[in-house]
Amino acid sequence: MAKHNLGKRSSGILLPIFSLPSRYGIGTYGQAAYDFVDFLKAGGQTYWQILPMGPTGYADSPYQSFSTYALNPYLIDPEFLIRDGLLKKQDCEALDFGKKASFV
Repeated sequence: MAKHNLGKRSSGILLPIFSLPSRYGIGTYGQAAYDFVDFLKAGGQTYWQILPMGPTGYADSPYQSFSTYALNPYLIDPEFLIRDGLLKKQDCEALDFGKKASFV
């Protein structure tokens, strides 16, 4: 972990993980997250502020998590599961996540 001088000025951005681009209807902890971190570093940013990542209840608000310890399963990237042999590509292709990811 990088050491930061707390007296030094720094900057960052707020972007919820679920707002990252994805063909599955919601941003994930997948490659887009890694790419975004690289983008922030290249832009000289220090921080990426995110919203709470716990499992959500009614209305899917990130502020209404019912667990302090668990992560939201919606944010698991199917591509990583396919890569690791835990899911078949056909399983994802059979589901309708919408025609245009930019409108999801």
